[in-house]
Amino acid sequence: MINRRGSAEEEDSAEVEVLLSRLSKTKLLTAKIQASLTRLETSAGNVQEAIRPIYGNTQRLQQLGTNIDRTLEAIENIRKPLDITSSEESIIRAGPQKAGLSEFLASVKRTNAALSELKSTNLRSSQDAVAKLTTLLKAGVQQLEFVFRETLIEDSRPVEPLHYVTKELPFPTIPQEKVSRLALINSSVAVSLIHLEPGDSSGGIPPTARLFSEIRGTYVARTLQNLAAASVNTTKKKTPDALYRQGTNGIGMYASGMEGLFLAEYENACQLFPREHWGPVYGSTARSALTEFSKTLRELNAHIKANVTTDCFLAYEIIDIVSSLSFRLVEKTGELKDEFQDALKPIRETAKNSLGELMEDTRRRISNMATIPLDGAAVPITPETMTRLQTMAAYISPLTTIMVALGDGNWFANGVSSNQRNSAKGFDVGADGRQLLAHYCSDTIDALMQSLENKARPILKGKSLLGVFIANNVGVVESMIRSSDLQPIMTSNWIARVDTWRKKGISLYLDAWKDPSSYLLDVTYTNRAGQRPPSGSNAPVNSAEIVKGLSSRDKDALKEKFKSFNASFEELISKHKQLAMEPQIKGQLAREVQALIEPLYGRFWDRYREVDKKGKYVRYDKGQLAAILAGLG
Repeated sequence: MINRRGSAEEEDSAEVEVLLSRLSKTKLLTAKIQASLTRLETSAGNVQEAIRPIYGNTQRLQQLGTNIDRTLEAIENIRKPLDITSSEESIIRAGPQKAGLSEFLASVKRTNAALSELKSTNLRSSQDAVAKLTTLLKAGVQQLEFVFRETLIEDSRPVEPLHYVTKELPFPTIPQEKVSRLALINSSVAVSLIHLEPGDSSGGIPPTARLFSEIRGTYVARTLQNLAAASVNTTKKKTPDALYRQGTNGIGMYASGMEGLFLAEYENACQLFPREHWGPVYGSTARSALTEFSKTLRELNAHIKANVTTDCFLAYEIIDIVSSLSFRLVEKTGELKDEFQDALKPIRETAKNSLGELMEDTRRRISNMATIPLDGAAVPITPETMTRLQTMAAYISPLTTIMVALGDGNWFANGVSSNQRNSAKGFDVGADGRQLLAHYCSDTIDALMQSLENKARPILKGKSLLGVFIANNVGVVESMIRSSDLQPIMTSNWIARVDTWRKKGISLYLDAWKDPSSYLLDVTYTNRAGQRPPSGSNAPVNSAEIVKGLSSRDKDALKEKFKSFNASFEELISKHKQLAMEPQIKGQLAREVQALIEPLYGRFWDRYREVDKKGKYVRYDKGQLAAILAGLG
C-alpha cells in the first residue's frame, strides 16, 4: 500500500517538473518575441521617417504635372481663337455674295464663339486678339446688314392701295423664301450685339430690326400717301352750304388701306423676329404712316371746324371709322391703341363742341331772319334743322359715345337743358347713349320752336296767325320724325315734347274763333215757361215757341247775334283759306274749329232759328254750317 502511494506521488512530482520546465521555456520565448517586436517597431519608424520626404516630393510632382497639363490645355484654347482670326477673316472679307450666305453666317457664328472664349480667359495677352476678332465680327455684321437691307428693299416698292382695297385683297407680305433668309440674318446680328454693343439701351433690338422698321415704314407711308391726299381733297364741295353726305370723303378708303398694310407688316414682323420684338418692331414700322395719318386728321379737323354746321357729320364718320379700325387692329395685334386715340382727340373735341354749335346756329339763323311768312307758312330752317337731326341718325355709334362722354345736357353753353336735367355729373359710363341722343334731339326741337315763336310774335299780328305758324312748323317736325330713323331713337319722348308745341299752336289759333263762338252764348230766361227744356231732356226744341215768348228787344238782340256771328264766321273762314298750312295741320285745325263751333251753333240754331224766317240774319242751317266747317280741311 505504502509502495503504490509513493509511486503515484513520484509520478505527479515528475509531471509538475515537466510543466514548470515548459513554462520556463514559454516565458523565455515570450521575452524573445517581445524583443523582436520592439526592434521591428524601431525599424518601421526609421523607414517611415526615411520615406516621408520621398512621398511629399511625389505629390508635388503630380500637382505640377497636372498644372502643366492645364496650362498646355489653356495655351491650346488660347491658340484656337487666335488661329480662327486668320481662317475666318478670308470668309468674312470675301462677303456673303462670294462666300455664300450659309458659309458666311457659319463663319460669323464661329467668330462669336471665339470671342466668347477669349473674353472668358480675361488674359492681357488676348486683348489684341479680342480687338481683331471684334473688328472682324463688326465687318461681318455690317455686311449682313447690307444684305438684309438690299433683300428687304427688293419687295418694298410702294403699291397701288386701291387695287387691294376695292377688290378686298390682302396686301402683299415678304415672300417666304426671303423671310427665312432675313430671319437668319437678324438672328446672327442679334447674337453679335453681345460683343459689339454690350451697353446697348435699345432693349436688345438689333440694327436689322431698325432697318426693317425704316424700310417697311417708308413703304407703308408712301403707299398710303395718295389716300391721305384724297381724304383732304374730297372735303371740297360744289355747294358750300350742303350737308356732308356719308361716305363721300376718302377717309374710309384711307382707313381700309391702313388696316390692310398694318396687318401685313405685323405678319412680317411675327415671321422675322422673336416674340418679344413683335410689338416694338410693328409699332416703329407704323410710326411714319401714323404721323401722316395724324396730320391728315388735323387738316380734316380744321376744315370741319370752319364748316361745323354742315360738315360736323364728317367728324362723326371719322370717329366711327377710326375707332372701328383701332378696335380691329388692337384685337389682332394688341398694339397702337393709344396712337389712334391721340390722333382722334382733336376731331373728337370738335364733334363734342358741334352739338352746341348746331343748336346755337339754329337760334342765330332764326334771329337773323329778315321776316316771317305773313301767311303762317313753315320756314325753311325747320326742315333744315330736322334734316340735320335725321342725318345724325346715320351716326348712332359714334354719337352715343360722344353723348356719354359729354354728359346729359352739356351741349348747352350753361350746362342746363331746357327741361332742367341735371348735367353736373358729367361723364357717366353707365349712361344710355341712345337716350342721351334722344334728349339732344328733343332739346334741339325745343330750341327751334322757342326761337321761332320769339321771332314771330312781334311780326305776326294776332294769336291766330301765330298759332298757325307754330302749328305748321310743328307739323314739319312731326312728319320728319315719323318718316325717318329718328322715330326709333326718340321713342315716346318726342311725342310729349312735340305735342306740347302742337297744343300751343292750336290754342293760339282757336283764340280767334272765340269771337264768333261768343255770339252763340245766349241768355236763358228761366222765368218764362217753355223757353228751355229740362236739363238732360231729349225732347225736341220748339224754336217757334221759344221765339214767341221773347220780347221784341230780345228778338232784335238775337238777330244781331246771328248777324255778328255771320260776319265774324265768314271773315275767319276767308282768313283760314288764305293761310298756308301743312296738309296734316290744315285738317287738324279744321277739326278743332268744327269741334268748337258746330255744337254751339247747332244748339243756338235749334233754339232761335225762327227769329228770322226770311234768312236775312239766320244765313246758315246746321247742315250748311257743318259742310262749310268740313271744307276747311
